[in-house]
Amino acid sequence: MTVFSDRDPREAGATPSLSVVLPMHNESRGLDHLFARLVPALSALGLPFEIIAVDDGSRDDTLARLKEFRTTVPNLKIVALSRNFGKEIGVTAGLRRSTGDVVVVMDSDLQHPPESIGALLARWHEGFDLVYARRNNLDRGGLLRNAFSHGFYKAFEFMSEIRVDRETGDFIAADRRVVDAFLAMPERNRFNRGLFAWAGFKTATVDVTIEERAVGTSQWSFIKLLRLAANAITAFGTLPLKIWTVIGTIVSSVALIYGAYVVGKTLLFGADVPGFPSLLVAILFFAGVQLIGLGIIGEYLGLVFSEVKRRPLYFVREAIGFEQTADGSPAAETLRDAP
Repeated sequence: MTVFSDRDPREAGATPSLSVVLPMHNESRGLDHLFARLVPALSALGLPFEIIAVDDGSRDDTLARLKEFRTTVPNLKIVALSRNFGKEIGVTAGLRRSTGDVVVVMDSDLQHPPESIGALLARWHEGFDLVYARRNNLDRGGLLRNAFSHGFYKAFEFMSEIRVDRETGDFIAADRRVVDAFLAMPERNRFNRGLFAWAGFKTATVDVTIEERAVGTSQWSFIKLLRLAANAITAFGTLPLKIWTVIGTIVSSVALIYGAYVVGKTLLFGADVPGFPSLLVAILFFAGVQLIGLGIIGEYLGLVFSEVKRRPLYFVREAIGFEQTADGSPAAETLRDAP
């Protein structure tokens, strides 16, 4: 059972603490730019803060450089995962380690401007539990990618019981109660925006101008986006399974009607030579329909298989700047021991 604190840090006179979670993968070249803007932006807020950098199995020297920055960046804490588990899990690992009354999640490439954190916290102080940065200059990079994004959100809205704003992203400010609720959900195949939306709570948006990456290019390939979209749709709706009942009913009805037509025609006019081309097309068509249906069932079965194995969500190779756990080592963490 998730336990929520009775203390409201937004009460008059209270000084809330802030956690900033930064998932990273091969971001070594951009760390100077990141901390040069992030630290002054956080210091200007006048709140006690911690910065949690999650190294998601970087192949460059991101981890080594983060250790160096601990001498100059105040309250910088590091979580190094044992391998690359993906951004969704990297964010989850950072949230598990956060202690702030309000937690900001943002990208490490400076597309999410640190100067906008204050605007997010202002809406949180107004009583909203979850504040999204709404991108007012949305551009997903090309006609094909924009069309895919638009199609995904339309399909997600149609097939799931929750709604996700296409113009919002991973730049959020979440109250501690929202973070605790998020961590109480033990799914292995995670679509974080869907989990936050499913949890409910009182939400608001703040318009933010998304900037260009400080260095490098996006690490989200089309294949990775396609995989994330498939996970999101199958994790939050069963309509793709149910729709095949409708398709099967329609196909069977058409087949029965056509069968009745053939029988009637044969009785009235006699049998004619069957059309082999049309027969071949029909066989291929229905075989394709069956394979698509089996593929969708396989997707759901794969998710079930992944969940029932109950493997740890991730492993922590190294944690720096945190208090030691009861056994003296924070090396292995999972959502299995979440409240």
